[in-house]
Amino acid sequence: MTVLVEGGKYCSFKVGELLFGIDVQDVQEVLRYQEITRVPLAPPVVRGLINLRGQIVTAVDMRRQLNMEDRPAGVMPMNVIVRTREDPISLLVDEIGDVIEVDPEGFEDIPPTVSGVVRELMSGVHKLSDSLLLVLKTERAVSIC
Repeated sequence: MTVLVEGGKYCSFKVGELLFGIDVQDVQEVLRYQEITRVPLAPPVVRGLINLRGQIVTAVDMRRQLNMEDRPAGVMPMNVIVRTREDPISLLVDEIGDVIEVDPEGFEDIPPTVSGVVRELMSGVHKLSDSLLLVLKTERAVSIC
């Protein structure tokens, strides 16, 4: 797993209006909506389990992880399957973006205006021409599982 992320290539995705990036080396694959089987008594951020070609994968809802409102009814999430130390985990996100290559010199600390859960899940930011790319700490984002 990437411990210190400063530059390189990121798989980007949106959750609400926020643009996140995960080091491409941490991403196994990106999938459209998959059928989710609910798990009784699971934490609220765990939406359930998906069957990924015979492998059972936990699906973590990033909207819930970030304390955002749930998706409107009928809007299906996308899956970013990430590698973790144990098993792959699916991050349920709103929209998949492109692979973005950034300059390591553009990496900055988390701005002081960012607080709460978002701050805990980030390692830093990259300024893009039209937005900020929030670099996600993958292991922290899935730590509830």
